[in-house]
Parts: sequence; C-alpha cells; structure tokens
Amino acid sequence: MQTIYIDVLIVLNIYVNYFLLRITARLTHSPLTVGKCIISAVYGSLYSLLILAPQINTFLNVVIKFFAVVTIVMIAFGFQGKKRLLINTVSFFSANVALAGTIYAVYSWLKPEFVHFNNSYFYIDFSLLLLVVTTAVMYFAVHIAENFLDRTPDGTDCYSVMVKYSDKTVTLDGLADTGNALTDFFSGSPVIVCDRKKFSGLTDGDSLPKGFRLVPCSTISDSGFIEVFRPDEVIIQNVLSGERKKIDAVIGLGENSGNAIFNPKLLKR
Repeated sequence: MQTIYIDVLIVLNIYVNYFLLRITARLTHSPLTVGKCIISAVYGSLYSLLILAPQINTFLNVVIKFFAVVTIVMIAFGFQGKKRLLINTVSFFSANVALAGTIYAVYSWLKPEFVHFNNSYFYIDFSLLLLVVTTAVMYFAVHIAENFLDRTPDGTDCYSVMVKYSDKTVTLDGLADTGNALTDFFSGSPVIVCDRKKFSGLTDGDSLPKGFRLVPCSTISDSGFIEVFRPDEVIIQNVLSGERKKIDAVIGLGENSGNAIFNPKLLKR
C-alpha cells in the first residue's frame, strides 16, 4: 500500500486549488485577490483528507464535492448574486474535472505508483519540476480556450463604469470597443482606459494614484506609455437592462472625452 504524507497532500492541494481558482478568475473575468485565493485554496485543501477515509458511496461523495466547490468559490469570489455564483461554480468545477480527468487518464493508462485515487481525490508523490511543467502546459491550454470562448458580445448597449478607489467613487459613461486590447503585463488584467480628468479628485491632491505603473500602448496615430493602477473595485452596468458585473481590471489614465473604454469581452460570462 502506498504511503501518503499528509503535508505533501495538503501542499499539493493548496497549489492545485490556487491554480484552479486563478483559471476560474481568468475565464470569468472575476476579480480575485491573492489573499482570498490563498484562504480559499487552504480551505479547499482540507477536503483532500477524504482520500484517507474509507470508500464513500457515490451519492454522499457528490453532495460533499458539491458543497466543497460552492463554498470554495464563495470564499474566493464572494456572493455577487445567484447567476454570478453559478457561473463561477461551473467554471471552477469544470476546471477541476478537466484536471482530475487528465490525471485519471494517465493513471489508468500507465498505472504509475506515484498516483493514488480515492473518493474522487488524488495524491501524487510529485517532483517540483513535473508540477511546474504540468501547470505551465495547462495554463497555456486555458489561454487558448479563453481566446476561443471570448466571443464579442453585442456592443450596441449603453454602459456605465463605476470605479472605487480609496473610499471614493467615480462613475463614467462606458464605451465597449474591441479595439482596446490593452493588458497590464504585470498582472495579466485587461486595462479600462478612462479619462484622466475624471480622476482628478480621487487621489487627494496626488497627481497619480499610489502604486501606479507604466504600460506600453499604441494607437493608430501614436505610441507611448499609459499610467495604470489597481482600483479597489470596478463594476460595469448595462444601463438598459440594469445588469451589473464586477470586473477584474486595472484603470488606465488617458484622454478620451470623459469615457471609460473597455473591451466588450469583459462582459462575456
């Protein structure tokens, strides 16, 4: 019988949960702080101890797994309505199924001694190199899937963009523009380009928000750098339907006639 080290089991599942939550955030364009991601990943790793329990019947196993997935998602992303909870839960569960399915396929084919399955959880006596390579491959696959799934929604609606920063709020008219493909290379988050003048009262006299950085950008007629910063919260609202969505994005400060220009892909899912 294979020896299972609890410390390896917990560390492995924290890493996997963190990675899967990051995939979920990227696929659904949902904001996810590092702190909440770590807390949720640690919480989720506790369920991996069920691998040490006797075989659980299928129904009870499904109930436990469902409860685990929903609570992990709620801790990570909070409750933003039933629809958003459902979307994030389905995305997180799908990522879990894809990972577990891949590992189980390898297990069934090669019968390796370093993989152990029980109660839908797995244990791998892994090497760090193998884990890093596997993660890199899966992240690349997710990037390809994201480009395929992110089809542009109808851009004929009217939007407003609410930005919260340092206990202050700025609301701008939103402009959905597929030409805005700007991404913050540091965090990987999309950039919403906002009119600099609208944020003059947001920084208490400072010319730029704290923690800002420069991101290269280019337009049809010019190229250069744009200042970006991470706000506390960004919400895009469809003015016609009233539907609101909290977005994972950074704010870029430019000159654009009072608007907030965002890629409509942010509204997908």
